[in-house]
Amino acid sequence: MKTYDIEIQRLKSVRHDKGVIELKTDLLVQPRARPSSDDGDAVPSSCLQLPAEHARTLVLLLKQQLAELDKLQPRSRRSGRC
Repeated sequence: MKTYDIEIQRLKSVRHDKGVIELKTDLLVQPRARPSSDDGDAVPSSCLQLPAEHARTLVLLLKQQLAELDKLQPRSRRSGRC
């Protein structure tokens, strides 16, 4: 498994279509030389890095898109008790 360091440099847009949320971003993707063992995981993983302001924007946009998806659900399924 290849691992990568992914840095979000700019969020351009967020939209959803048929249950899939699409993020348009400018990314910097670099292969990781070796897996980081500082967290004790045996399985290598990729790392996503983004500035705090982008993280806040991303959370707000995702909440907005998820709210729009919830409006499409029947009322009986909106409570989260499926």
